[in-house]
Amino acid sequence: MRVSVSADERVGIADAVVEELRKRGHEPIPHGALNDSERDDWAWASESAARDVAEGRAEQGIVCCWTGTGASIAANKVAGIRAALCVDAQTAEGARRWNDANVLALSLRTTSPALLEEILDGWFEAGPSADEDDVANIRHVEEIA
Repeated sequence: MRVSVSADERVGIADAVVEELRKRGHEPIPHGALNDSERDDWAWASESAARDVAEGRAEQGIVCCWTGTGASIAANKVAGIRAALCVDAQTAEGARRWNDANVLALSLRTTSPALLEEILDGWFEAGPSADEDDVANIRHVEEIA
């Protein structure tokens, strides 16, 4: 799977995200501080990763900044993106299942390498729910202007 990844600085788990994706057999597409030819500010980096997902160059995205909040806000501004800031595996699994989240937002400050592995397990092991109410919620979110 192609996964677009961004970080606004190479601290914490920034490089570990890319390494962990490769280890799991995914193809990371780096943005921001992970790509020497791009602007590394969180808003620009997160937008680039989100646009890859929205425009079909990647199936999923992971956006990172110090808290993860700015990265998720910027990604969610891109039409078709449902970015979720996840701090544990259960939240990541729920975001995929009930929210059909397509971009994972992570904190470079609070996510340890061990926690990163758990969050990615939850994220990649879950898929969108087929429950009518869950599907209706996702459709409604897409209609909100």
